[in-house]
Amino acid sequence: MWFGCIFFLGCLLFGAAMWFNLKRTLTGERYQTLARRLDRLQGLLRDDSDQSESDRYQDFKDFAHATGNGLSEVMRPDGERLFPSPSPAAASFAWPQCVGAQTEQFLHLNSGGQSYWVIVRPFSLRGQQLVLLAAAPEGANLMILHNFWRGLLASLPILLLISSAGGYWISRRALRPVDTVTASARSIGIRSLSERIPVAETGDELQRLAVTYNEMLERLEAAVKRLKQFTADASHELRGPLSFTRTVAEVALRNPRLDSESRIAFQDIVDESEKAARLLEQMLTLARSDAEPVDRPLVPLNLVDVVEETCGLAQRLAAEKSLMMNVSYPQQPIERVLGDFASIRRLLWILLDNSLKYTDAPGQIEVSLVANADNATICVRDTGVGIAPSDLPYIFDRFYRADPSRSQVEGNGLGLSIAKWIANIHHADISVTSNSGEGTTFTVIFPLCCP
Repeated sequence: MWFGCIFFLGCLLFGAAMWFNLKRTLTGERYQTLARRLDRLQGLLRDDSDQSESDRYQDFKDFAHATGNGLSEVMRPDGERLFPSPSPAAASFAWPQCVGAQTEQFLHLNSGGQSYWVIVRPFSLRGQQLVLLAAAPEGANLMILHNFWRGLLASLPILLLISSAGGYWISRRALRPVDTVTASARSIGIRSLSERIPVAETGDELQRLAVTYNEMLERLEAAVKRLKQFTADASHELRGPLSFTRTVAEVALRNPRLDSESRIAFQDIVDESEKAARLLEQMLTLARSDAEPVDRPLVPLNLVDVVEETCGLAQRLAAEKSLMMNVSYPQQPIERVLGDFASIRRLLWILLDNSLKYTDAPGQIEVSLVANADNATICVRDTGVGIAPSDLPYIFDRFYRADPSRSQVEGNGLGLSIAKWIANIHHADISVTSNSGEGTTFTVIFPLCCP
């Protein structure tokens, strides 16, 4: 649009400049025509100076009709005509006042509703001062200018359309490398930092931009690798001391002579060691997920078996908390899901574990599995405390804990992050809907492979 507007203004200014130049050229040509006419009139008057008055007038009259439709006059300095007007047009013409004219003048005036150019030239003939006048209409010049301006205005829309189309094509061609860089940059994430933006050998700013992006990606990749390695190493190294501490505490609890206060302290050590071990295991899982996008082969499995096995364990825990749990799934197997049985079972258990934690008696948990021609959908719905709308966009983030009412339940904020990762490696979509105080619904949609 900017290119089109600038081109339009440029054409408009260029056309105006050409119009004024054409007008000046036409005016100069008109002046030269009238000046040559007076030059010839001067020569005629000099040649006829020895002839009679009637012969001189007749020659002047013939000259006037032959050169300018009779629009010529020869006057004395006081404004009186030396000869009668050579034509009615000259007689009725609004000649300018030429009394005392000392220099040649080129004038523009109107007569009879039309515009004319008039040249006034002082002339001396045998000591007699005369003033020669010649006029020419401007209509032909005005017609040329009018046609030029009309043609220019008529061609501007076509030129604007052609220039805009050409400018769009050129700009798209010039900016196509920018689109390539943008698309490549958007496709690079935390798990694909080893990818690089293609560099076109153009020697311009786009090449330098792509090279700079790649250098930045190299630095980010190195930093993320160090962070992943530190997380994995720290988690792995801490497992040994935690296991040793838990084992020592469990052995101490078997001592019958242990006093009650010490027994409570050792039991706390066992419980906290178990929580820390779970946290380290989850951190190791996420560290492996960052290091390798997919570390398990995906094979066809029966999704009904996954739901039945996982919900069987959850139903016993729900009964202990006096919760009602309903499970519904098709009688026929759903075997067109490509996945890892243990990983999908873990994903479903994370969702069920959240429902069990945040639903109080006499609440209800519903699990449903349905399938159609393209996908299979697992829904886990509860009547628990729910999630505030402001927290919903962040619940799959690592270590994110929602409002204080949910934070009262034990957890570390990594379970849903692992569920999201498992869904991603299975090319599944996981989503959540919730209202505070009304419950939460998690939905996981698995694509089905071709039969």
